Amino acid sequence: MNIEHSKQAFLKAQALIPGGVNSPVRAFKSVGGIPRFIASGEGAYLIDIDNNRYVDYVQSWGPLIFGHRDESIENAVIEAVKHGLSFGAPTEAESDLAELIISIYDSIEKVRFVSSGTEAVMSAIRLARGFTNRDDIVKFTGCYHGHSDALLVQAGSGAATFGTPSSPGVPADFTKHTLLAAYNNIESVRKCFQDSPGIACVIIEPIAGNMGLVPADKDFLAQLRSVCNEHGALLIFDEVMSGFRACLHGAESITGTKPDLVTLGKVIGGGMPVGAFGGRRDIMACLSPEGGVYQAGTLSGNPVAMAAGLASIRKLKANGRVFSILEDRAKRLMEGFKDAARKHNIPLQTDVRGSMFGFFFNENPVSNFADALKSDTQRFALFHAAMLEAGFYFACSQFETGFISTAITDMMIEETIIAAESIFGAL
Repeated sequence: MNIEHSKQAFLKAQALIPGGVNSPVRAFKSVGGIPRFIASGEGAYLIDIDNNRYVDYVQSWGPLIFGHRDESIENAVIEAVKHGLSFGAPTEAESDLAELIISIYDSIEKVRFVSSGTEAVMSAIRLARGFTNRDDIVKFTGCYHGHSDALLVQAGSGAATFGTPSSPGVPADFTKHTLLAAYNNIESVRKCFQDSPGIACVIIEPIAGNMGLVPADKDFLAQLRSVCNEHGALLIFDEVMSGFRACLHGAESITGTKPDLVTLGKVIGGGMPVGAFGGRRDIMACLSPEGGVYQAGTLSGNPVAMAAGLASIRKLKANGRVFSILEDRAKRLMEGFKDAARKHNIPLQTDVRGSMFGFFFNENPVSNFADALKSDTQRFALFHAAMLEAGFYFACSQFETGFISTAITDMMIEETIIAAESIFGAL
């Protein structure tokens, strides 16, 4: 496969942009090789600047549930752009998307739009602190909630890839109010509440996607809800990745546990930059200008992003079967991988939630970040490089989740499995 133009583009980018990328994991540090510079996307495919085509299992890290250049979303964006890119003033589209989300998520009574998942989580935590008048928060090792200072502690995803669970440049004073618990371990949560009388909230990815795909156990989430109730702390579900990806009605509908606040992103922007946080009416009433907790953003509720989000969510709501179809394809892909790996005596752990899938080169099941770190990252890097060469684009880190879009067909799934089996044999 010729990637000469990507090589030259990466050299140029490295001279102009730190590491040559604007988000660290894109640099391929953990898998080696040259990141592909993309020229365009078409349905299930990415096309790089050397005109190589790849079946895309990343889908811009989740938002493109209908694949690249979905006609209805594209048309909605084009129509919105005709009226202007940004106004810094209210539009009806903001209320329309808010109303749609509220109609689908039982735990959301009011919602506020922002421009990224990081901003959504940062704002939700500030709101939780303002509502409870407490300072401390609990997060889980391996869960990634964006790169705001208080949350860049034992994070997964890119931070895990580079072996730096916390970042230089974050003062200790900013993280002293962040307590760490172990995912799927309720006793570690109880220990946090013993250590601090002033916990405002517990934030968790109920379907973790940034240490690989690691769903929380139903019983664990139920106990987590009880502990929060007992101590008067809020429970925040970070569904920036899983919201409208794992299912239509959110993790609450899968797990049976109701959060106080939810953060969203990815799919609700249809490929445009967007985030949101919402929850109980009395909590959201604390936000400025209704309450005293300040949060603002010039591009919050951007009309182009709202148009893309409306088109995406309306299409999902009108086609409820899409989640079961995508889940069947994700399961077939992971079953195929597991069968092929078993044939070649390669240990592989897999999981699926809706259109999200994950696999670990690991001897044992993965239920938390410590388990995930026991995976064979060198084997993953070899597998990733070989699949890329064969025309299949997977996330460039063992600690990331994969995604199925409606544009990925059953035939593409079978072709991917055949390629994987051949590569497992070489490994």
